[in-house]
Parts: sequence; C-alpha cells; structure tokens
Amino acid sequence: MKEQDRAPEGVIEGRNAVQEALRAGTPIDKIFLARGETDHTLAAIAAAGRKAGAVVVECDRRKLDAMSQTHSHQGVIALAAARAYATVEQLLQLARDRGEAPLLVVCDEISDPHNLGAIIRTAECAGAHGVVIPKRRSAGLTAVVAKTSAGAVSYLPVARVPNIPALLKDLQKQGLWVFGTAAEGTVPLYEADLKGPAAIVIGSEGDGMGRLVRENCDFLVSIPMRGRISSLNASAAAAILLYEAVRQRLG
Repeated sequence: MKEQDRAPEGVIEGRNAVQEALRAGTPIDKIFLARGETDHTLAAIAAAGRKAGAVVVECDRRKLDAMSQTHSHQGVIALAAARAYATVEQLLQLARDRGEAPLLVVCDEISDPHNLGAIIRTAECAGAHGVVIPKRRSAGLTAVVAKTSAGAVSYLPVARVPNIPALLKDLQKQGLWVFGTAAEGTVPLYEADLKGPAAIVIGSEGDGMGRLVRENCDFLVSIPMRGRISSLNASAAAAILLYEAVRQRLG
C-alpha cells in the first residue's frame, strides 16, 4: 500500500487501498461506504469486510467527504484496528492458562474512544483477562483508543460481539457472575463478592446500561457517592470496580 493512500490515525481511503488492506489481512475496525452506491467493487469490499469481522456502515457521501484527508475516497473509507480482535473464548482461556478466576470488563456502548482506551489501560494494569465491546454503537480499537490506552491494547485482548445481553447469558452459563454498575444498584460496592469468576459491566457515558443488559446482570452494584455530583466517568467507575476486585483477590 502506498503511504499516501493511508491517512493518519489509521484511516484508509480509496477502493484500491481498502481492498489491499483487506487482502493483506490488516485488522479493520469499520468500513464506511457511500449510501446508494451500486458499484460492484464497493459491494465486494463490503462482503470482504464483513467476512473479516469489520463493521460495515452505509453513510451519506458528505460524511465521507468530512472524514477524508486525501479528498479522493472513491466512496469508501476504512478505519484500521490497532490490533486484531480476540474471541471471548480466548479471554476465558487466558484466565484458565493463568490458573485464575476470570475477570472480564464488558463495555455497553462506550462511544468515547478516550474512555474506552482508559478502561483498557486500567483493565490491563489490574490483571483483567480481557475487555468485551459490542460491534455497533461503540468505539472500536482505533488509533485513538490505542494511544489513550498507553500501549495496553498490545497486551490485553479485546473481543467484539454482536449482542451484549446474549454474551452475558453465555458467560453466566459458563459460571461467571455478572456485576452491572448503576447509581440505584442494590448491592453496595464493598459488599459485592468479586473474588470469583466475574464480568463487570460498564454502561455508556450518557445513559448507563441498556435495559436488556441491566436485566441480564446478576447484581447491580452502586459506588458510594459522598459529594454533590451523582455520577462518575465510565472509565473511573471501571477503575474503582476493577481495583476492588484486585483488593479482594489479594486478600
């Protein structure tokens, strides 16, 4: 791939550049296609992208124009992933390999890449076995996330799934307890037992956990709030729960 075909921050523009990246096995986070185009080449790119696990999004050409740095996107722009996504099974296998109770962080529609990067960084520092994000309505493993994670994406596997409620049900079947964070949670943080197999769910920045995600949690955990502000940043909430799990597991 020519250097000029690849813009900063992992943006890949143009049909040839995106096709070449897919052929080379470059991890792709998302592919944006001009809405309404019936071109066979774009259809082939979409099919190859989906097969490679990328999220394919149709959007207005004006959005592509705004994203473009080369001004020659030809109806397609791809965002390269900082690393390939893992599977949830690989995250659980990592815990088995370490002889530890699984500790996962599940992000429910964290759209701010800086928040996601910070969560990945803290999860890696806390010894978690992986982070899980949804395919839609979420920041992905972009260059911004990688930078914010301070390199943690190179060490901590991140899995991406199509449906978070279905994931939680599957984790429960595999013996994990699911702890959701909620201001109105009925379990105070310091009474939650995080020593066993656990998945910590962090809701979106604005709305918190979705209804179906909330309904599939075993426990809703509340963080003590002693000040006048009633909520914490998503990455701060994740850090508090993760290090309470660390404290309990060291005890």
